[in-house]
Amino acid sequence: MESQRSLIMKSGKSSIVIPEGCTEILLHACCAPCSSAIVEWLMANGIRPTIFYYNPNIFPREEYEIRKQESKRHAESLGIRWIDGDYNHDQWRKGVCGLEEEPERGRRCQQCFVLRLTETAHKACELGIRYFATTLASSRWKSLEQIELAGHIAEQKVNDTCEQSFNVAFWAQNWRKGGLQERRNQLLKEYHFYNQRYCGCEFSMQHQSPNSNQ
Repeated sequence: MESQRSLIMKSGKSSIVIPEGCTEILLHACCAPCSSAIVEWLMANGIRPTIFYYNPNIFPREEYEIRKQESKRHAESLGIRWIDGDYNHDQWRKGVCGLEEEPERGRRCQQCFVLRLTETAHKACELGIRYFATTLASSRWKSLEQIELAGHIAEQKVNDTCEQSFNVAFWAQNWRKGGLQERRNQLLKEYHFYNQRYCGCEFSMQHQSPNSNQ
């Protein structure tokens, strides 16, 4: 296992740990609010992020486009690279077929994470970026254990076929730590981001609370 180094944040000791030698990362972004504080932290700590917006789970298409444009607007304001993944909701539905009645944080969510992070790992391999991570791990509504498992499954799948001279590696990180959750809420107001009320798919929409924020 590669050695890692801890960083100290202004707010005190941070549990955010940077993999050794990581200066660039492909960051799967689920939305602008969730990625904002993470991107700011990465750039402040010498890591160049490339945003990969791949979220075919989002429904309806109008909702997807709103979230996509907000993510793009945020990246452009910072002058960082932003990549639009394909929106193929029908393919995503096939990928979670048979899991429609699963509860939130159940097997459907696990499979959804695997599908999205596998595509992210493929893109990292294609771009020659060793490390990839996801902003999904910033949401208090998601299971960090499911996300970490999905990331490592994606890592293993892609490394079996990646033609780069290195293996891609999933940076498993709890992005709620180090004051990032509080900073996220500040940036949401500063950027006037659209703040969605449900995870994205039609199944999570059915379980949403009228007062919840993702």
